[in-house]
Amino acid sequence: MKEKFKKIISIVLPLLLGVFLVYYAYNKFTPEQLEEMKGYFKNANYNYILISTFFSLVSLIARGYRWRYSLEHMGYFSAFKTNLSAVCIGYLMNLTIPRSGEVSRALIVKKYNAVPFDKAFGSIIAERVIDLVILLSLMLTALLLQFDNLKTFLIQKIPIQKLTVIGISGVTILIVITLLFLYSKWKPILIIKEKVSGLIEGVLSVFQMPNKWAFLFYTAVIWIGYVLTFYFAIFAIKETSAISFGVVVTAFVVGSLAISFTNGGFGAFPLLISEILLLYSVPETAGTTFGWILWASQTGLIIIMGLLAFLLLPLLHRNK
Repeated sequence: MKEKFKKIISIVLPLLLGVFLVYYAYNKFTPEQLEEMKGYFKNANYNYILISTFFSLVSLIARGYRWRYSLEHMGYFSAFKTNLSAVCIGYLMNLTIPRSGEVSRALIVKKYNAVPFDKAFGSIIAERVIDLVILLSLMLTALLLQFDNLKTFLIQKIPIQKLTVIGISGVTILIVITLLFLYSKWKPILIIKEKVSGLIEGVLSVFQMPNKWAFLFYTAVIWIGYVLTFYFAIFAIKETSAISFGVVVTAFVVGSLAISFTNGGFGAFPLLISEILLLYSVPETAGTTFGWILWASQTGLIIIMGLLAFLLLPLLHRNK
């Protein structure tokens, strides 16, 4: 009963957060602004959204293909059709229960290709850590490219005194965590050290696999595809089409964080995208509309591919 309650909470809370963010975002718009947004939706050039969706599909396919190298490195073979189906279903599951997609991916290759669950799940976590490193690199790139604008934004939103306190507190916490990590013998800390060590080993194993260059190539395809998905979408609306590539990278990072911490970015993605684009003189109505169009196109792709995978997976494995 307790586990069932936790599962219900894990589904309901993110959805409620999304609903609240949608209500919060639209409650501040006047009727005139809402009409303006309808105009943006109506007049958007959806050909660019189709191009954007194509690059998103390329990233999805590349992720399915890349997985084979992680599994082969551990001595297991999983067909591309199974891997791609598992990835599509995993993304679909993440729209309901955050992070449940990783479990479903491992279960699918266990069922259809007899890959042990722990091995499959470990390979997925290693992939996620590598993807996190890339996302952090993009965050650093965005910070360097847009430092002046982001500094101005922070100073406007948070008084300089508070920023100083936050900075000092952050450095102090980082020092304390580092010292605890290096010298503490407390059992929870030792468990965390063991997990971190395993994750580092998983990342480093990429550079030890025979097909490491192929793995890194498909990793590059995945992330270039993600950025191009965002880049081509900006041309759908006139007001966002003039932003620079540096702004695209910054908004992309913000959007990625919104998707990572909520159910596929529902409510959070359009809100945060509009806030970041507002820094670059993009009207809030245009930025919000852009965020919803991009989010809807990507979510629609995930739903379609996930449902197709659900239908086709048993047909592709009739002997199972």
